[in-house]
Amino acid sequence: MSTSTIDPTPAAEIATSRNNPVIRRERREKRLRIVLPIAAIAIALALWEFLVWYNEVPHYLIPAPSLIAKTLVTDWASLMQSAVFTVKLTLMSLGLAIVGGVLLGMLFALSRPIEMSLFPFAVIMQVTPIVAIAPLILIYVSNTFVALLICAWIVAFFPILSNTAIGLRSADHNLRDLFSLYRATPLQRLRYLLVPSALPYFMAALKIAGGLALIGAVVAEFVAGTAGQNTGLASRILESSFRNEIPRMFAALFLVSLLGVVIFLFTSWLSRAVLGHWHESEIKREG
Repeated sequence: MSTSTIDPTPAAEIATSRNNPVIRRERREKRLRIVLPIAAIAIALALWEFLVWYNEVPHYLIPAPSLIAKTLVTDWASLMQSAVFTVKLTLMSLGLAIVGGVLLGMLFALSRPIEMSLFPFAVIMQVTPIVAIAPLILIYVSNTFVALLICAWIVAFFPILSNTAIGLRSADHNLRDLFSLYRATPLQRLRYLLVPSALPYFMAALKIAGGLALIGAVVAEFVAGTAGQNTGLASRILESSFRNEIPRMFAALFLVSLLGVVIFLFTSWLSRAVLGHWHESEIKREG
């Protein structure tokens, strides 16, 4: 006679996981991380709407959120075309900053004389306000888009360069000696020692450079004062202010802010995806 037994382990594990205070706390924090910002923004918008209505503030001074939303719907085609232009400019400048910053940072880390010779130029580019450089770039570069791209690239370039160089030099000296002891090739040293050491610094710089690329793109377009259909959100803001179309200006400003938030969320997600399984800055704590 054969008897069948049911293993109670899975059910026990499920019950244990449900009653585990650490898991419950993690789930609660995950929910609060989403609910609390949304609730705070909703309360702020409701308060804004009420104050504008209660004080009867004219829309040409401060428009209500409902009017801004209505403007987003009515001017969606024009605003989205400008948003696409700004997104393209921002991502291209960020991509160039990543390529140039990483390559030059590796060169700085490998050669001290080159770093001492070229690093002052990078510092000068960083500390000089872009509003002072942009008019010169617009004079010397005939293509307006390329000029705007250079301006945005200058703003986003330095954090990538600086953090990459610091990260590559931050590898543990004991591990360096170990790699030398085992006669590791330069490629092995770069892949298994220097790159993992520099990744946390690079990801932190990427979060900063993403926002700076957007700021550089908007500021450069403000300085250029470009107009027309193939222009970005900064041109829509300028155009709306000249025409006293304040709700449209707020709508364009909202899209700029939304784009910045999306860039930050994406770079934060990318940092967790790259570092979450091994680096202390992204590992979830159990205590």
